[in-house]
Amino acid sequence: MSNHPSPVRNRHVRHALQAATAAALVLGLSACGTPPWEEPGAQPTSSPRVSKTPRPTVSAITNELASGSAKHTLTAGSATLTVDYWSTLSMDAWTADVNKPVSFSLSGVLNPDDLQALYLSRVTLTTTVHGPKGQLESPAPFTDQSTVAPGYLIKAPYSYSQTFVLPEVDSAATGVTLTITYELLVQATPTSAEYAKQTAVDTLTIAIAPPA
Repeated sequence: MSNHPSPVRNRHVRHALQAATAAALVLGLSACGTPPWEEPGAQPTSSPRVSKTPRPTVSAITNELASGSAKHTLTAGSATLTVDYWSTLSMDAWTADVNKPVSFSLSGVLNPDDLQALYLSRVTLTTTVHGPKGQLESPAPFTDQSTVAPGYLIKAPYSYSQTFVLPEVDSAATGVTLTITYELLVQATPTSAEYAKQTAVDTLTIAIAPPA
């Protein structure tokens, strides 16, 4: 028997080697090739964006007396004031064409407190009327000047109370902002006839109800 391989067997071996070489070449190219997203000039694929339709914005009218009353705390130098605001007219009746009472009561404390007195010498209320297109004509300011010297005693447990009545305003009004200025006198010492003046400014916003 001859030990030399037959030509047929040689062809089968050669074909098998060629197939193995081709498979190895394909694997090598797959392992070492550059992914499409890393090719020069390639753009990253982004997820499609979903456009959202903007919702209409509704501007709410502030009404600090919506619950019936409001309490504010103010500081002026060594004086701290506590002010309560309310109206005897219900908010649904606060229309542009009626008189609208605004009441308030304030009392103060001193810190440090060396037993000196605290007085209110003057209070001024200014009204700003707002409409859908901006500011409207406003009524004249209200003022209460103390009729006693040096002023009204407001150091707790004493207090000052007042009611101002806002007149009819423009029919287009949607709200009012009240600016209240409190002018205070703080006694220098418990026995002194000298006083230090302090000023506290507060604001209160109230909605105007639509006509019934």
